[in-house]
Amino acid sequence: MENYFNYFTEIEEYFWKKRGTALLVSTLDWALMDSWKQAGIPLEAVLKGIDRSLEKYEARRRKTRRVNSLAYCHQEVLAAAADQERAMRQHPSEPEPFPREALVKFLEANAAAVERAGEQFAARARPESAATLRAIAASLRNVAVESSGERPVVLEEFERHLSVLEDKMQSILMQAASDDDLLAWRTEMDRQLAPVRRQMTAEQIKQLEKQFLQRKLLEQAELPRLSLFYL
Repeated sequence: MENYFNYFTEIEEYFWKKRGTALLVSTLDWALMDSWKQAGIPLEAVLKGIDRSLEKYEARRRKTRRVNSLAYCHQEVLAAAADQERAMRQHPSEPEPFPREALVKFLEANAAAVERAGEQFAARARPESAATLRAIAASLRNVAVESSGERPVVLEEFERHLSVLEDKMQSILMQAASDDDLLAWRTEMDRQLAPVRRQMTAEQIKQLEKQFLQRKLLEQAELPRLSLFYL
């Protein structure tokens, strides 16, 4: 698995380079990169998709506006990922061994972050939410202990466990979010999506909206994603 931080920063920096000017990546773009990461799209496919999109843009005779969002590249990224998957099926290679030490470090760091969030919820007089977050942190630490032992690491099993924990965490954050915050995020999301809605299917937009909201909730609570995709 590619490093979580590198995946996002590599895409961001490459997009800047290809555009020719630095541009702050929007929450929508981060949500889109998040969806690519969750879908298991390799970094190489994303960069190739950016190349293809901007090459097609430069070939256009009329350019009414600059490419200011990664959403413009979405379809080409999916196409590049499909091309790479076909090539891998034709020339399969052995998977790399999973770094157990990195897994343990990832789980322990996430447990500490969730525990801090639990303390914040306790201070805000939300004892039930605080208790659930502490339980999630304890569960993450248990998984870390299992990962550091002699027992073989079954990634699919761990990922299912982490998915359940993350769903619980997101549910708590959603319940705690104010109507004003949700309305502001929805307005921001609609504004950023407006230029590219026609390029995406309804299912793609639905998934992107979900990723956008999840990212906003996590940013507000200073919490990480728990999935092994973000290792």
